[in-house]
Amino acid sequence: MPQVTVWFDGGCPLCRREIALMRRLDRAGRLRFVDASVAGSVCPTDRSALLARFHAEEDGRLYEGAAAFAAMWRAIPLLRPLGLLARNRIVLATLERAYRHFLRVRPYLQKLAGA
Repeated sequence: MPQVTVWFDGGCPLCRREIALMRRLDRAGRLRFVDASVAGSVCPTDRSALLARFHAEEDGRLYEGAAAFAAMWRAIPLLRPLGLLARNRIVLATLERAYRHFLRVRPYLQKLAGA
C-alpha cells in the first residue's frame, strides 16, 4: 500500500523524467503518483500551486518544495538516508534554497528537456 502520495506536473518534461526514475526506484510500491496537470485529478490544494511547486503527502501531512522531495525519498530505501537527513532543519533549509534556485531556471531547463 502506498505510504506517500506525490503530485507532479505531467506537462513538464523534467518532472516526467524524475517521476519515471522514482517509479523505477520504488520497487516496494510505496509511492502513489498523481499527475496534477490532468483535469479531474484529485488535488489536496489549489491545482496551480501543485503545478508550481512539488507536493507530497506523508502520514496525512501535506509537504511542498524540498520537504516534499524528502518525504518521497524516505519512502524509497535507496534514498531514505537523504530523506531522513532532510529532517534536520539546517539540511532542509539548504535543500529548499537549492530548490527555489532550481524553480527560477526550470522554464529554461524544460525547454532543453522538451527538445
